[in-house]
This record gives sequence, structure tokens and C-alpha cells, in this order.
Amino acid sequence: MQPIYRSDGEWVAVYIEGNIFNVDGEWLGFVSGREVFDSAGQYLGFISDDKRLLRKRSLSERPPRLQPPPRPERPRLPTNMPLAPLMRNLPHNIIDLFEEYPERLIYVSETRPDMD
Repeated sequence: MQPIYRSDGEWVAVYIEGNIFNVDGEWLGFVSGREVFDSAGQYLGFISDDKRLLRKRSLSERPPRLQPPPRPERPRLPTNMPLAPLMRNLPHNIIDLFEEYPERLIYVSETRPDMD
């Protein structure tokens, strides 16, 4: 289990056996090499050496959509993780997905009732 951090140092997800889960244990997607895809197989970004989910600001080529694996079981996560390592500033052409596009990483269960 490897923690994934946001650029401000907050623990936001974990990498477990080829899958990414948020801190509530909801499946966000899967990893192929260092490339991360959402639960529908759409490209999200890549995992950096300092354990962040990053992406180029503009993609010259759209990576192919992959067939997602079967939904993994929800993991048992600890209540906290070690502090984030010191992170370098990102160049302008790289973005932190948890900061720039958090709505793409929020999982809404199909089993939850709709809001009135």
C-alpha cells in the first residue's frame, strides 16, 4: 500500500496492487505501468516519483482507452498515513489532478439514493 498525496501534502488516495482508491476506500481507477486510468478506462495521468497523480496540462495525443479490470474489493485502509515527502514545484505544463480536477476523482456510488 502506497499513499498518494496532493501537492499541498494532504493524503488523498492509495495505490494497492495495481489500483487507486480514495481515502474512503472507493475505487478510482487502475494503473498500467505508471499510467493511471479511471474506472471506465479513460486516461487520467501518471504517478510521479514523489507519489502524486500528475498529468500534462495539454495532451498532444489522447492515450487509448483501456478495458478496465473487474472492480476490486474495497480495501481496509488505515486512518492516517505518514507525512508527505518534500515535493518540488511543478512546471507550468504539469498539473496535479487532485488539485486541478478533483471532480474527476470523486466517486459517486450508483447505489446511493439521488438527492431530492
